[in-house]
Amino acid sequence: MSGQLKISAGQYSDKGRKETNQDFHGVYIPKEPQLSTKGIAFAVADGISSSDVSHIASQAAVAGFLTDYFCTSEAWSVKKSVQRVLMASNSWLYAQTRQSRYCYDKDRGYVCTLSAMVIKSTTAHIFHVGDTRIYRLRDRDLEQLTHDHRLWVSQDKSYLSRALGIDSHVEIDYQALAVAAGDIFLLATDGVYEYASSRFMVHAINACGDDLDSAAKTIVDEAYRQGSTDNLTVQIVRVESLPVQDAGEHYRSLTELPFPPVLEARAQFDGYSIVRELHASSRSHIYLAVDNETSSQVVIKTPSIDLRGDPAYLERFLMEDWIARRINNAHVLKPCAQTRKRNFLYVATEFIDGQTLRQWMIDHPKPDLETVRGIVEQIAKGLRAFHRLEMLHQDLRPDNVMIDGSGTVKIIDFGSTRVAGIMEITSPVGQNPILGTAQYTAPEYFLGEQVSEHSDLFSLGVIAYQMLTGKLPYGAEVAKCKTRAAQNRLMYASVCNQNSEIPAWVDDAIRKAVHPNPYKRYQDLSEFLFDLRHPNQAFLNKTRPPLLERNPVAFWQGVSFILGITVITLLIK
Repeated sequence: MSGQLKISAGQYSDKGRKETNQDFHGVYIPKEPQLSTKGIAFAVADGISSSDVSHIASQAAVAGFLTDYFCTSEAWSVKKSVQRVLMASNSWLYAQTRQSRYCYDKDRGYVCTLSAMVIKSTTAHIFHVGDTRIYRLRDRDLEQLTHDHRLWVSQDKSYLSRALGIDSHVEIDYQALAVAAGDIFLLATDGVYEYASSRFMVHAINACGDDLDSAAKTIVDEAYRQGSTDNLTVQIVRVESLPVQDAGEHYRSLTELPFPPVLEARAQFDGYSIVRELHASSRSHIYLAVDNETSSQVVIKTPSIDLRGDPAYLERFLMEDWIARRINNAHVLKPCAQTRKRNFLYVATEFIDGQTLRQWMIDHPKPDLETVRGIVEQIAKGLRAFHRLEMLHQDLRPDNVMIDGSGTVKIIDFGSTRVAGIMEITSPVGQNPILGTAQYTAPEYFLGEQVSEHSDLFSLGVIAYQMLTGKLPYGAEVAKCKTRAAQNRLMYASVCNQNSEIPAWVDDAIRKAVHPNPYKRYQDLSEFLFDLRHPNQAFLNKTRPPLLERNPVAFWQGVSFILGITVITLLIK
């Protein structure tokens, strides 16, 4: 990596003219790999002056944020991670108030305001609740980035309208900004910014140069001299350098381990005995092997020989092992524990003694509805494990689903998986947004639109449809539709037309799951699974749509035929 995220920080806090300091602040700069995967975090909190315990609230909020954020999954986005942490802090503070003698007086409870920031890669993620502030200084221009949550009832009187600990639920402002080297961020409590002018703060920061602690103290002293009666806290953070990664350098870091040789049966490889080749394609080579230490069967996956010079392909290949080690679910392929030094570039996973769903469908061309439900439900359980970690599989298809001898279904092959937390890092190398198989890929991919969990739901719906009919709901037309208008013209072929034994309400559930518009699909996988087993009253109450909606071509053909007969009749007369 030719550059690394680096900051300089200065801070100062004083009780001012008050007896105690109810402010709290902190900065946490982790080491690698968390510096890249989680970033740098800092925050300032201000306890409300009417409470004797608000200093506990501000300390708990900042300390909890700086500690718990770095314990969240690396797969989660910064937004999800911080919001989960702050929601938990808010619940704890609210519970403390409810259990205290101040349960009926929020103004004396465990309440504080908070402004926090995470700089990850080249983006600043800002979280704010209350009336502390975050400013950005760029080119001598001091810009306020946060909005004060205060309700003014008169020129001299106002109330804090939002803060941590006031209620069981809190709304947190969030924004993401691109960061440039040299940017300076200033966090301050109201005791400072209400008395120290913006011009003075800019002058103090520029005058103190690299001594940001002195700059923070100078600003606090100025606010005190101007008559501030509140606690005084300032944090100053300057971005010194940002990570920059080029494809060539990233390629070299990916290939620090040598590529494995071509493997053959009976070959000894890194502590494994190769049994036979299971599958070979342009993307990878897959072998059945035996671990010499445990005598257990495993699967060895090695990079494609033809693509070993492609950095984007290698990145996706290595991501498979990273993803598998973060998902622990009975319906997702499990990686092998790494108990010895790895000498080559490969992935080792459990061996599933079974067949792909593709082969299963060939062997069972007309499965009963209950069997299909059971398979779909197991796939959905595996998908939920991905979605909880803000991952999208993106290539869900029958070839990437295995069924073992006991009937357990497992999702395999994570080479196309999208990880929200990783996408925030500026290292993806030339990734193709459409990585899945066209017949099972949601329509929004072909429009270049934002994808979501609804995209994986579409793929699951297509698989359910195919198991029941042996066909695809829209044939091969989805990949040809490059505009929203073209997608709106897609005609869904009813399951009931292919299999008359399927209840109409089951067909309606699948129709909704594979709707071309993602916003008209189910909002959650559980809704789809429920409707596959229980008749949705909305479907039962639905009247048969007119012919114009069901089959516009047939409608206009009928109209033309009637008009033609009318014309002929008139001519004869």
